[in-house]
Amino acid sequence: MKRIIGLSICLVLFFSYVLKPIITVAQVSVSAQAASLMNADTGEFLFTKNADEVLPIASLTKIMTAIVAIESGDLNAQVPISNEAANQPPSSLPLQAGDSLTLEDLLYGLILESGNDAAWAIAEYIGGNVDNFVKLMNQKAQSLGLVNTKFSNPSGLSEPSPNYSTARELAQLMRYAMQNDVFRRIASAKTYETTSKLGIPYRFDHKNRLVQQVDYVKAGKTGFTRASGRTLISYAEANNIPLIAVTLNAPDDWVDQLNMFKYGYSRYGIDVPTPEIRSGDSDK
Repeated sequence: MKRIIGLSICLVLFFSYVLKPIITVAQVSVSAQAASLMNADTGEFLFTKNADEVLPIASLTKIMTAIVAIESGDLNAQVPISNEAANQPPSSLPLQAGDSLTLEDLLYGLILESGNDAAWAIAEYIGGNVDNFVKLMNQKAQSLGLVNTKFSNPSGLSEPSPNYSTARELAQLMRYAMQNDVFRRIASAKTYETTSKLGIPYRFDHKNRLVQQVDYVKAGKTGFTRASGRTLISYAEANNIPLIAVTLNAPDDWVDQLNMFKYGYSRYGIDVPTPEIRSGDSDK
């Protein structure tokens, strides 16, 4: 009898901890048209909203641009800057035609500052021309099983045609990308400084304000065009549990993702803060 009573007490204590009240999916409030929250270890989706709706993704494109470049190129190679690359619309680093930077330098400018000029220079260097590079991007998407993801350019600009994906497939892409040590290092950097071959100094600052201001958010990418609205991917780690949040066309994306992380970690009995994010310009 004493053993039964003791076991009963242990079970009560166990379930009172494991089954503590948590936020339900219905209580996760997001402004995003589409969203997803994934456990990056298991691939399980903890929260979705219109996660399979195909939408323009803006500069989240540059995650694929970076992965194709990292897997195909020499990080130490000098990449020449063409007139076409230097004249890409903002956001830009800005690069100067006739100059060159290493591929690694350009990757930092691509991810942290979201340089469209960096995307173009990388595409010309790796693919020989931009069209060939875009083919490599789409081939990579197919190899990863991203059937609703389609690229028409390496930057994410809406002209001549937007790039498309879904909140679900972007989480899957980010999960793959973060398994690459080079991408992880670049996407996790808060700032990076370098000097071009012509002696021009550059400082790149991460435009994802969650990475800059929230301790448990470790990496990410931002984006914006008129066609896509605000787009955002963030990668978080708390108690060694990695989560990936994706929001598409989200007017209040910083708050959306903090709420999503709050919910996701609550499922593991982890309480993470949701600090107020200081204002600043959106990425493009």
